[in-house]
Amino acid sequence: MSEIRSIEQLNEVYSQPRDIVRQKVRPTLDTYTTRFIEHSAFALLSSIDSDGFTDISPKGGVPGFIKVADDRTLLIPDGAGNNRVDSLRNILCNPGVGLLFMVNGVNEVVRVKGRASIHRDEELFRLCPDGEKAPKVVIKVCIESVFFHCPKALTVGKLWEDDYRVERSFLPSLAEIVKSQVGSE
Repeated sequence: MSEIRSIEQLNEVYSQPRDIVRQKVRPTLDTYTTRFIEHSAFALLSSIDSDGFTDISPKGGVPGFIKVADDRTLLIPDGAGNNRVDSLRNILCNPGVGLLFMVNGVNEVVRVKGRASIHRDEELFRLCPDGEKAPKVVIKVCIESVFFHCPKALTVGKLWEDDYRVERSFLPSLAEIVKSQVGSE
């Protein structure tokens, strides 16, 4: 098997998407994507580091913790965590981000692409509480495209069903794993 190195080679393997698949990509949020985001308690934020590598960070909170400011703007509260701030550093190098929104029990997802900026602003803090307290910063995402993604991956992976569920005990705790990885007691 040989490596595919061009768009032309890729097009020999995959046919073009149907018109409806291309047309579903929108420049702004609508009623349906807004409602989905307002019900989402979990999202993945992708960003690009200074070396051009992608990074993905999970974001979670009560449903609707990522706020819809308007049909072109999302506000993501960022509070105390492990202080790695990978996504924040990446946004300072390259503002291009992607978001994948999930809603518990729903197999469709919403994908967003946009440009992010980081803010320390009292008004934004009031709009985006991080639980009981104000976030340290708010990531503002100016949307460039948004669309619903089909449910196939989550359906096949049975994410919301018990078929592939495992007991947490299949691995030691995260603290034990990290201590082992870094050789610390």
